[in-house]
Amino acid sequence: MKRLRSRRRATALAVSVSMLASVGIAACGSSSGGGAGQASLTWFINPDGGGSNPKGGGQAQLAAECSTSKYKINIQLLPNSASDQQTQLLRRLAAGDSSVDLMSVDPAYVTQFAAANYFAPVPAAMVKQIKSGGTVQSSVTASTYNGKIIAVPFWANTQVLWYRKSVAKKAGLDMSKPVTWDQIIAAAQKTHTDIGVQAALYEGYSVWINALVAGAGGSIVDNPNADYQHIKMGLNSAAGRTAAQIIRKVSDTGVGGPALSSSEETQALNLFQAASSSGFLVNWPYVWAALNTPPKVPWINDVGWTEYPESVAGQPARPPFGGIELAVGRSSAHVGLAYQAAQCITSPSHQAQYMIGTGNPAAAKSVYNEPAIKKAFPGGLAALIVQSLDKAATRPLSPYWGDISTALQQRFSPPNNVTSKTPATTQQFVLKVLNGKALL
Repeated sequence: MKRLRSRRRATALAVSVSMLASVGIAACGSSSGGGAGQASLTWFINPDGGGSNPKGGGQAQLAAECSTSKYKINIQLLPNSASDQQTQLLRRLAAGDSSVDLMSVDPAYVTQFAAANYFAPVPAAMVKQIKSGGTVQSSVTASTYNGKIIAVPFWANTQVLWYRKSVAKKAGLDMSKPVTWDQIIAAAQKTHTDIGVQAALYEGYSVWINALVAGAGGSIVDNPNADYQHIKMGLNSAAGRTAAQIIRKVSDTGVGGPALSSSEETQALNLFQAASSSGFLVNWPYVWAALNTPPKVPWINDVGWTEYPESVAGQPARPPFGGIELAVGRSSAHVGLAYQAAQCITSPSHQAQYMIGTGNPAAAKSVYNEPAIKKAFPGGLAALIVQSLDKAATRPLSPYWGDISTALQQRFSPPNNVTSKTPATTQQFVLKVLNGKALL
């Protein structure tokens, strides 16, 4: 249901608290454990392929392995989509739910929760460790608000350019050097193949737009820590128009596939897996496991990877950033123990184990030197991932990113309607939404 911004916020909070009160929050106040003196911690986890299996290689396994005589970590599985995860956590946090000890939070919403003071402060020793240089920079940035570390980097994610070696050769591309969006668009046209991208009406489209803008030297929001009355947008700029031009070109040339406006990660991967259309793909590292797991694609040895395409020739690309940060709820009855658990969960050895088990890249740089990681991500792929993470562009770390992202998706859709004027009109619309003068 559409509402003006101020009313929408008030209504959402009231409904959240009311719903929680009516159900009594089943897991609230989990102070008893599995043994005498053993505290019970609840960790709200995002789906990662491991489910609730304590031996499935995912967060459930880390919960089991990091439980001690002091505490047992129980898991609560969050919904699949990041926006639904945000809604569920927000309801609990707004109600002061003491069962939210640990939570896996999408970087897009870390700042929103931190601005509302929903996170318990990170211990000084952990802050020092995070800032020591052993964590990829994009993950450190995503865990920072108003100059302070407010969450613990867990796993980090970025996109690379996947390609068919034979297609690149036929197009005359030298993949040992950085390539631009214009080059791969032209290559796909020449070889009658496709480029898998994400341009559906969802968060992934905002991720692509943000990477294109950042790669052209710009930013969607210039002062993300500002309140909505003083926020300054950077979308109406040369960088914004470059992003719009690339999106329109992918659409007009037809290289984005037959259903560009409904393409998410899975659909983009399907394009790349189809022999008739396989050429190029921008997507996350899980692609390697998807292609290489039996029944693997018959042309697995023809698959190559390199750094994300440049928006502007000669200007380093800024690939997308994703992943998960760990946070401790301010209302938790076990803040100290929860941070002890977070320390165990995010240890380099557990990050390496998790990366192999799920395909989700580690935030700790040292993990990428492990022989097991190099074996699981061969041919320089592990090195490419960590290098890309240090260059990756986080989405604007604004408490209002949810509204900004939704407005961005709406005004840049469908891709075949994007023009050089789209950045300007979108920026105007975002500012009206934030000031309660327009509807989403």
